Amino acid sequence: MADLSDLQARLINAFNRQDWPVVRQLALQLQPLAPLDAMAPFMGGVAHMQLQQLPQAIDLLRQATLLQPGRADFAAEYAKSLALARRMAEAKVAAEKALALGPANPMTLDTLGVVFSQTNAHEQSVDVFRRLVAMVPNHPQARFNLAYALTTMGDAVAAEQELEACIRLEPRFWIAHWNLAQLRRQTPDGHHVERLKRLQTQYSAQPAAQLYLNMALAKECEDLGNYPEAFEHYRRAKTAGRRRDEQSVKRDEAIFKRLVESFPVTEKAAHSGDASRAPIFIIGMPRTGTTLLDRILSSHPDVHSAGELQDFPASLQRVSGSTVPILLDPDLPARVRSLDWQALGASYLAATNEHAEKAPYFIDKLPHNFLYAGFIARALPKAKIICLRRDPLDTCLGNFRHLFEQETSYYDYSFDLLDTGRYYIGFDRLMAHWNNVLPGRVLEVHYESLVESQEAATRKLLEFCGLPWNDTCLQSEHNAAPVNTPNAWQVRAPIYRTALGRWRNYEPQLRELRDLLVDAGVLAGTQG
Repeated sequence: MADLSDLQARLINAFNRQDWPVVRQLALQLQPLAPLDAMAPFMGGVAHMQLQQLPQAIDLLRQATLLQPGRADFAAEYAKSLALARRMAEAKVAAEKALALGPANPMTLDTLGVVFSQTNAHEQSVDVFRRLVAMVPNHPQARFNLAYALTTMGDAVAAEQELEACIRLEPRFWIAHWNLAQLRRQTPDGHHVERLKRLQTQYSAQPAAQLYLNMALAKECEDLGNYPEAFEHYRRAKTAGRRRDEQSVKRDEAIFKRLVESFPVTEKAAHSGDASRAPIFIIGMPRTGTTLLDRILSSHPDVHSAGELQDFPASLQRVSGSTVPILLDPDLPARVRSLDWQALGASYLAATNEHAEKAPYFIDKLPHNFLYAGFIARALPKAKIICLRRDPLDTCLGNFRHLFEQETSYYDYSFDLLDTGRYYIGFDRLMAHWNNVLPGRVLEVHYESLVESQEAATRKLLEFCGLPWNDTCLQSEHNAAPVNTPNAWQVRAPIYRTALGRWRNYEPQLRELRDLLVDAGVLAGTQG
């Protein structure tokens, strides 16, 4: 018993120190000695989660919830592990069970709020974060998280109040300044430029401060029509946050090359996938208006917007059996030839079943699924795939102007304007390949046509999807569904033309980019 007590004390001590390798080891030793004690599988599960060993984390945390079903904190960590593994439907169910246990711990509520946000359960996310703010009103992270959730639900006024409260509590909560700048169009009578410049000078040696403050200043200067200064702030921000190097450039080039090799034009497409017609995939380069396209289609009563799902890449990873990220697997061409397309389609549909139950069709709007279009077409031969295209200069500028999620390497290219151009060239060539290999499977829609000829473009979209005409698709600004996009206020406004040709505001700064795109043949030399 003395040895057991000593082991338990050492485990708790290592857990409190966040020494995750030691926690993992001690939990493994302790479990056989105390098989009915939930603490060892719980702490071991958290350790595995922190070490990004998700299958083991899920298994251990599930054990902990079974041993002590009344512990909301155990249930919340189990939900978190499922969300990290992109098992979103299961994560949402687990989070709801945890919430039903009446958690009173702020950290547990925060975990559940984040899980609900990740699983697109935005109303539940707002409710949880409201409870958290009521519990810890002086906690800046809680204020920020509530603001984010409110933004997705379209409550910009309340979101602005929460962001200002966050900044009052902690002026160095840098990302809050950027989110505040994006929340609405800034005006001469209402902006934050002076505060942002003061902080920028005060914290000139902090890269995180320079990244977010310059991004915020760029957005506000742009709103105020000061384009040269706005571009300079974008440049400074991206320089402060830049982590891209020659290796990541080559990695992206290798991904594009590997995908083309994996789906040769001469190979006849298989039709052995799942025949479901429910999914509609919206793909394309980010920042091209995919959210607008989603809002137009999901305004149709037969279509549900499921948001930016990670389920197809996650299903492909599982079914392929690859031990490395599938797109980085040097054996990808061989894996494609041996893939069980029926199993891949079924795995994806099982993961997205909750969305399929809400309407006859559901939209999976993950722009970077353009990398997976060949897999989607084979695994789901009846699914619709729509690629949104936009003026190449506007597309590249839009990516450079935005700060994407930094936990993923998908967006490394966006920290350099010319790297963004090179990535666009790779995208353009890959889409040409998909259209060659998958004739008729991908409908390409131009953002400009959605803005300038909305009804004609919408009729073409609905016809491609096999949907009857419905007038509500012309009034997407009335679509009440949550919007998980940084500029949610824009998609809740009537369609506007001001984003067309935005690159002209920065024409002097884009000359090198323009030359790159012209030389690659993706931009007409006469443009501009």
